[in-house]
Amino acid sequence: MKHERRLRVLMTTDAVGGVWIYASTLARELSRRGHEVVLVTLGPEPRSDQLAELASVPGLSMETTDLALEWIDPEGLDCQRARDWLARIARWVEPDVVHLNSYREALADWRAPVLVVAHSCVRSWWRACRGQDPSEPRWQNYIGNVRAGLCAADRWTAPTEAFRDTIAKLYWPTTTDATILNGIGDTSAEAPKEPLILAAGRLWDEAKNVSLLARIAAAVPWPIEVAGPVHEPGHDQPRPLDHMKALGELPRPALLQVMGRASILAAPAVYEPFGLTVLEAATTGCALVLSDIPTFRELWDGAALFVNPRDETAWRAVLSHLTGNAPLREDLQHRAKQRAQRYSLAATADAYTELYLDLVEHTPAGARAKDRANVEARP
Repeated sequence: MKHERRLRVLMTTDAVGGVWIYASTLARELSRRGHEVVLVTLGPEPRSDQLAELASVPGLSMETTDLALEWIDPEGLDCQRARDWLARIARWVEPDVVHLNSYREALADWRAPVLVVAHSCVRSWWRACRGQDPSEPRWQNYIGNVRAGLCAADRWTAPTEAFRDTIAKLYWPTTTDATILNGIGDTSAEAPKEPLILAAGRLWDEAKNVSLLARIAAAVPWPIEVAGPVHEPGHDQPRPLDHMKALGELPRPALLQVMGRASILAAPAVYEPFGLTVLEAATTGCALVLSDIPTFRELWDGAALFVNPRDETAWRAVLSHLTGNAPLREDLQHRAKQRAQRYSLAATADAYTELYLDLVEHTPAGARAKDRANVEARP
């Protein structure tokens, strides 16, 4: 796909989870195509290995801030400082389009068209994990800011149809939405497969449900290793992982190497708006055993085995069966790798570039700034 115009994109990200992989990968690809990208980090400073991934990429620059992530600051205590800081960055960047990977930052004084990408949210996380809305007043403020951000944006997108529908039902945004599937490039991490089951994710996150694997690991014939942060923020002690090996938080190349060796990826998540880790594992030829939730079904139906995320007995049986059934395992490995080709970085970058150009063409400079200033944050 050919795009004549070269764009200047201001994109926010954080360095905590999958949003970093998504944003840094997309920013590199956009820069490779000749666009200029300024990547602004919110929250904890990126690790040295994360920064090294982006070093010396022509057309890509970074601005690091210590602005609070909205899910860590539900009361919105850092909102005004964030808006002021981002407005200053925007004044010298003069972007053609602003690409936000969070919500409330859409309420800053942007003079360029604003795109908000819905990667996850606390309200949908809470419902999936605990079956209800969060009850504390501070989360009502967060919910109001999420809706206000969606309404202040000129467009918003989500990475799956299922999650787009979830966000629409929870927040009823007034702006136009779209679905743009996430994508990654060639991982180049394949290796001879070993009798190994891999899981990945924050060990303390109820959504990832890694604790289920810990409870069944002793009864599964193959070892289970789990990659991801072991310390919950604010806690000194790591979560116990009996009968599983904790690999800790790995640099992405190291994680891809482990995926290349693993024969099976197990993802028992109760909440996952997309799951870049699953896509990465699929590209390296892992057989996928996934929780039976709408987003995974949408992306991987016909290319994975699905198990109720709350059924320990079923997970133990499926993983045990798959370790002893080489033909089924190899078939699933092939199916996963073939399906992963649908979710290419090129297709993702094409879709975002088309959306950027549409925003630039149909949103006159400053036309939405006044509207954004008048959006109220309400639960």
